[in-house]
Amino acid sequence: MSELSHLDDGGAARMVDVGDKQVTARRAVAEGVLVTGPEVMSALRKERTPKGNVYETARLAGVMAAKRTSELIPLCHNLPLDHVAVDFEARSDRIVIRAEAATRSATGVEMEALTAVAVAGLTLVDMLKALSKDMVLEGVRLLAKSGGRSGNWRAGKGDR
Repeated sequence: MSELSHLDDGGAARMVDVGDKQVTARRAVAEGVLVTGPEVMSALRKERTPKGNVYETARLAGVMAAKRTSELIPLCHNLPLDHVAVDFEARSDRIVIRAEAATRSATGVEMEALTAVAVAGLTLVDMLKALSKDMVLEGVRLLAKSGGRSGNWRAGKGDR
């Protein structure tokens, strides 16, 4: 078998067999940043956005996306999610998006947390694009994971 887990001996893509892995509690936290500019953030603070409650719509989109990750990303396993949370931190010119996903399964939940952040960020762009076309969704990354064979992991302090 190939050393690369998602390729067979012939180089074709394949889904990894996790049937022999132990079912454990697994958790992942991801984040991303939507750089909006101060004008957009001012409109958000004053609740003057053209499409209504921006944060709640983006939160629901992120949760829904986490639940559908295996439909969006080839070779991802369909996981029974125990928990998904999407939260936002408004700053002067940007919104920090954080998502946490948890499962009890034989494989990790990192992609679900990352997908939640990405889709919540894209939803924010859609909800705010009438105010600015210059927004940038950046830095979507894994912050921490726990559970499974590889145990606990945290992004280094020097990462950002």
